[in-house]
Amino acid sequence: MINRERLIDTFRFLAKIDSVSRHEGDIAKELKKILETMGAETVIDGAGKKTGSNTGNLIAKFHGTEKIPPLLLNAHMDTVEPGRGVVPVLKDGIFTSDGTTILGADDKSAIAVLIEVMTVLTENKMPYGPIEMILTTCEEIGLMGAKHLDMSLITAKYGYALDATDTEGIITHAPSANKIEFKVHGRDAHAGAAPEKGINAIHLASKAIAGLELGRIDKETTCNIGIINGGIATNIIPNLVSVKGEVRSHNDEKLKRVTSDIISSFENAVKNYGTNSSDGLPRVDVVVEDDFSRTAIPANHPVVTLAQKAAANLGRKMITKTTGGGADANIFYERGIITGVIGTGMRDMHSVRESVSVDDMVKTGDLVLEIIRLHTQIGERL
Repeated sequence: MINRERLIDTFRFLAKIDSVSRHEGDIAKELKKILETMGAETVIDGAGKKTGSNTGNLIAKFHGTEKIPPLLLNAHMDTVEPGRGVVPVLKDGIFTSDGTTILGADDKSAIAVLIEVMTVLTENKMPYGPIEMILTTCEEIGLMGAKHLDMSLITAKYGYALDATDTEGIITHAPSANKIEFKVHGRDAHAGAAPEKGINAIHLASKAIAGLELGRIDKETTCNIGIINGGIATNIIPNLVSVKGEVRSHNDEKLKRVTSDIISSFENAVKNYGTNSSDGLPRVDVVVEDDFSRTAIPANHPVVTLAQKAAANLGRKMITKTTGGGADANIFYERGIITGVIGTGMRDMHSVRESVSVDDMVKTGDLVLEIIRLHTQIGERL
């Protein structure tokens, strides 16, 4: 029942709207108008004041025809850079950009699918239960929109986020994550005239990093140092360097241990420098941020079995999957909303090679429609 050509037009329209993180205002306005013409009650919450975006999250509520518990459907409005002036190109059933920008299929393919699904439901006067559609901002810069979502507007206790590749998988397990920032303080001095008077902050940070095990620690745990900033000129010994990294794990004890090990490496690098200077240098400041909590949805949870039954009805499979990434679903799960993550077929996200197949978007639309149909039948028992 998904209208392929209409879905194509919707995605092309959305892809052309600039919506890089913290600049989602234009697409939020357009989506608000579209969803309201379909009968939704919409609210833009106040998250923008906290995220720095020029808009809040967009919540659209469809009351449906049946009095059953509501179903959450989620996608995010923001894209990564380079994401301005996107020119979507459709060739042989596959959307790409013109090669100078990302495409924005992450996550506009999901938004296009959700609009098409709701259009099919309403134009065909199909029975369905309440739908709470949550379109977030700033997902790409730390799930910030979801973190600051006005939860008083949400009543759903389960649902689906469309923010993955695999159209025949549902992500049920995702890791917890810590962000860590170190500021290593040294002492500046002329690098040629008086190097012995300086304490090289970059050197200390490098020693700390050299002692770390990075990448995949084990099958449950990863860590990374991703950003280093420091120094002014080659002839000045740097007195400050900032180092940012992260740790992720499906095991919270391992998350805690690896985070502690990284902190110890920096603290020991400073401690072992061997100076007793009166200015207290060198020193290191450490900030650890609980970025998001893990998800662990049981295989027999209705969110999983509903998606699997819907897929089976369409002659497909739906396997449970574990990921190393985070999504808005992590935040919803932490707040008591069990949210599985399903895919739209988007590939090579966060690159100028990003693409999405129209066939895959249609498949996801069919799946979501069938999920809603089954939810309508058994919603009171969920």
